[in-house]
Amino acid sequence: MKHNFNAGPSILPQEVLEKAAQAILDFNGSGLSLLSISHRTKEFEAVMDEAKALFRELLEIPDNYQIYFVGGGASTQFFHVPYNFLGTKAAYVNTGVWTKKAIKEAKLFGEVEVIASGEESNFSAIPKGYTIPTDCDYLYTCMNNTIYGTESHTDIDSPIPHICDMSSDILSHPVDVSKYAVIYGGAQKNLAPAGVTFVIIRDDMLEKVVRNVPSMVNPKNHIENNSMFNTPPVFPIYVLMETLRWMKGLGGMKEMYRRNCEKAELLYAEIDRNKLFRGTAAVEDRSRMNICWVMEPEYEALAGEFMEFAKSKGMVGIKGHRLVGGFRASCYNALSLESVKALVECMQEFEKLHA
Repeated sequence: MKHNFNAGPSILPQEVLEKAAQAILDFNGSGLSLLSISHRTKEFEAVMDEAKALFRELLEIPDNYQIYFVGGGASTQFFHVPYNFLGTKAAYVNTGVWTKKAIKEAKLFGEVEVIASGEESNFSAIPKGYTIPTDCDYLYTCMNNTIYGTESHTDIDSPIPHICDMSSDILSHPVDVSKYAVIYGGAQKNLAPAGVTFVIIRDDMLEKVVRNVPSMVNPKNHIENNSMFNTPPVFPIYVLMETLRWMKGLGGMKEMYRRNCEKAELLYAEIDRNKLFRGTAAVEDRSRMNICWVMEPEYEALAGEFMEFAKSKGMVGIKGHRLVGGFRASCYNALSLESVKALVECMQEFEKLHA
C-alpha cells in the first residue's frame, strides 16, 4: 500500500478521484466527456455555481465577499495583487520562499516595506510582535509555508487591508474571513489538481484598484462573468466541487480541523519522542499541513538509509525540499490517519534498528 505525503500536487479523496474518472468518460450521463464539453453549457454552469456555493458555506464567507476561479496558478497572484492594489507602498511579512517571490513581484509596482522576516532563523518560526504601518496600501502574508513547515495559527487584526496566500492550508481549519480583504491560493494541495486558483475578495477592494490593468488581471471581469471571462480550467473546478462535497459530507471545517489536528499531533509526538529525529519548526508555529524534521546530528549518516527504508514501507513524497533537506510529510485533508500511523510505525521500526 502506498501512503501519499507529496507536498503538491497532492493526495485527493479516493471517492473524488473515482467520480472524476467517471466524469472524464461520461459527464452526468451526457454521453460526453467532461474534458470535451463547452464551459457555457448549463451542466457546467451548475458545477461552477455549486463550487462557489460550497466554498462560501464551508468557509462561512460573508455576503460582502466574491469568489472567483482563474488559471495561472497562485504565483500569478504575486503580481496580480500589487498590479491592482499597490499604489504607493505595501507591507509584507517574509515567511519563506513564496513570500520572497511575492515581494520580488511587488517591487515592480511600488515600494515594499518588509515589516518582519524569519530569514535569520532560516524561516523556522513565524515573525511576531511587529507593527503594521497604517500608511501602506495593504498587508501581505502567507498563512502556511510548505517548505519550512510553519503556519500562522491566528487571524491577524490589521488596520489596513490584509491580503493572504492560503494555498497550502485553505479549508483545513476554520478562518475568520472577515479579517481579510483578499484570500487566494492554488488548489493543488487540499482541493483539486493543479490548474485552478481561487480568489476570495471583499467588495470594497474592487473599488481600490489603483491603475488601469489588463483585462485578465482585473478581478471585476472574472466576477461579472462568473469566472468565465475566458475558458476556465474545467476539470480542476469539477474536482474542486466534488472535494468540497466530500468535505461537507464528513462534517465540514470542524471535522477537517479535528482530523488534521489528530494527524499532526500524532506525527509530531513521534518526532519529539524518537531518538533519531528532531523537528525543525518552532513548536508554537508548527504546520499541521507540512510536517518537517531532520535526523539528530549524531544520526545524520542514516538519512539516506531511512529514506530508502521508508520507501520500502510504502511512504511516498517524504523527502524534504531541496532548500532545507531532511524530511517532510504533507498531511493534507485527504490523507488518512492510517497513513500517518504507518509512517509513525516506520519511524519506530527504524529507531529499533539503529538507536
